[in-house]
Amino acid sequence: MLASRPPVPQLRSFVRLLWATAPAGATGSGAFREHVLPTGCMHLALRWSGPPLRVYAGDAGPEGRVLGHAVVGGVRTSFYAREAGVAAASAGALLEPGAARALFGAGAQEFTGRHEALDNLWGRDAGFCMERLQAATDPAHALALMEAFLLERLAPGTGLHPGVAAGLASLRHGGRVEDAARASGFSHRHFVARFRDATGLAPKAHARVLRMQSALGGLARPGTALADVALAAGFADQAHFSREFRAFAGVTPTQWLLARPLHPNHVPVAAAA
Repeated sequence: MLASRPPVPQLRSFVRLLWATAPAGATGSGAFREHVLPTGCMHLALRWSGPPLRVYAGDAGPEGRVLGHAVVGGVRTSFYAREAGVAAASAGALLEPGAARALFGAGAQEFTGRHEALDNLWGRDAGFCMERLQAATDPAHALALMEAFLLERLAPGTGLHPGVAAGLASLRHGGRVEDAARASGFSHRHFVARFRDATGLAPKAHARVLRMQSALGGLARPGTALADVALAAGFADQAHFSREFRAFAGVTPTQWLLARPLHPNHVPVAAAA
C-alpha cells in the first residue's frame, strides 16, 4: 500500500514529493531486485519495520551491501540495484535541488553517487524521527509525521539561489548549458560551481538526466514508437537513444516496456531481463 502527495507550501521549494508504504500483506519471500533510475533529485528513505535497506553491485550474485534503516541517497547519472518486495513500513521524500543545504547542512555534491546513513547527518534527531514514525497508524499518518519532521529540520534562510533557479528553469525547458549560465547571471565557471552545490551534478550531466526522464514519459505513453520517443527527447536516432538508455537504466527501452514497471523509475530486474 503506497500513499504519496506533494508537501505543504512551506516545503515545496525543497521537497517534490512525500511517500509512505505499508506492508499490505507482502512477505520476505517476494523479495527481488530492481533498478532505481536517476531522477535528478536526492532521496530520503526511512524504514521502521522489516529488514534494512540493501543495495547490490549488479544484477547477479548474492552479494549486497546493507545501508541501514534510514538513508539519504545522492543524485546519480546511472541506475543502482536494490532489494525490493520485502514486507516493510517506510516513508521518504524526493528532494529538490537546494534541499541538501537546507536539510543536511551540506552541498548536494557531497552525496553524489552514494548513500549516507541519516544518523551521520542528523545525529539523535534521526532516531527521534524513526520513533515518531513507529507510531504511525497508516501511510497517510506517516506522511504527516514525515512532513512535520522535515519542517522542524529546515534551516532558516536557506533556499535555492535565484540565479541557479533561473539556470535550472532554462535546462528544464531544453536550453543549452550556455543558455542556462546566461540566464543565471553568473560567469560560466561560477554557475557550474553553484549548480553542483545545489543539484549534485554539473549542468550538462543534469540536463542528460532530464532528457532521459523526458524519454521515460514518452515510453510510458501506450503505442508510441521508439523512434518517435527518441526524436522527441532530442536523440539523434533510435540507436543512439537505446545506447544512452541502457547506460542510464541498465535495460534497453524494449526491456523497460516488457517489465511494465508500476513506477517508471523502479524497474524489476527479473521482469526486464
